[in-house]
Amino acid sequence: MPKIAIVGTTAWGKTLGVVLARKGQEVKLWARTEQEASELTNTGLNPTLLPGVDLPPRLSITSSLSEALAKAKAVILVVPSQSLRQNIKLVAGHLDGSILIMSAAKGLEIGSSKRMSQVIADEIEPRFQSNICVLSGPNLSQEILGDLPAATVVAAEDEAIARKAQKLLTTPKLCVFTNTDVVGVELGGALKNIIALGAGIADGLGYGDNAKAALITRGLTEMTALGVALGANPLTFSGLAGLGDLIATCASPLSRNHYVGVELVKGRSLKEITDSMTGVAEGVSTTLVVWNLAQEMGLEMPITEAIYRVLYEGADLRQAADELMSVGASHELAGRKWRLFSSFERRERRRS
Repeated sequence: MPKIAIVGTTAWGKTLGVVLARKGQEVKLWARTEQEASELTNTGLNPTLLPGVDLPPRLSITSSLSEALAKAKAVILVVPSQSLRQNIKLVAGHLDGSILIMSAAKGLEIGSSKRMSQVIADEIEPRFQSNICVLSGPNLSQEILGDLPAATVVAAEDEAIARKAQKLLTTPKLCVFTNTDVVGVELGGALKNIIALGAGIADGLGYGDNAKAALITRGLTEMTALGVALGANPLTFSGLAGLGDLIATCASPLSRNHYVGVELVKGRSLKEITDSMTGVAEGVSTTLVVWNLAQEMGLEMPITEAIYRVLYEGADLRQAADELMSVGASHELAGRKWRLFSSFERRERRRS
């Protein structure tokens, strides 16, 4: 079995380590300090977040990056999006041969607005760039660890790389699909967190399922509009990395971003909420990045704009939500600088 290195002791990083080790693969999980490595080895992965989950025999934890990556056939980066660049810089000097380089982070980098695969490509030798792939989908850690059935998608520009990653990750309970639309898969995983913040706010306000269904649906259209503007295939957003992840993140109490939205309604400050969390709600930073992108591109993104005002301008939650639900309606696929009509327009021109 191939050796896999996992960079990131996040809940999802630990989950992937356990799943792959249970499959029989040798997994090395890299912890940043000897103390963290020792605590994880001696006390378990996390009794609070991952109750009853023991370290499988094939999963070991080390604070030595060179040990983790020695003879590894794949390295999976499972870190917060804003620290990925720092981590891939550390990893870059240990890459060798045909090692698979996988990002499982769902976010966009503040400042550059880059996707995680682009950040990785910036920091590694060009000869390794074709080995980059990304993992995204409706994958809540606690359900995966509970051996409940789930599906996900791995994307790479090279279909052969995607199939290689698919083979590596597939288990009897985790069905892995492939895709070559890296842009769409990464954007789907990042943008749905913004909509999940809104879904949490809607639930916290008690707006009901009709309102939340409308928010999710309009959110998907907004996600697709930005994706198309950035070169993604619109159909990708109807798949696991788009609609699938959006449903799971907006509906589940296990979602960190949904939790933040609910807690904001209770009157807690954003800083208080995020400081009290053990994991990162990626939607907070992604909202900032996407709002800036929308301004630069002149793209209409009303949900993102409303969430931005709440998070960064102190807008009243209920007023922002009410304005969003009562905004002037037009055609479902129409928005400023959206290109969602383009395929239909081309079809109509061919007919005429």
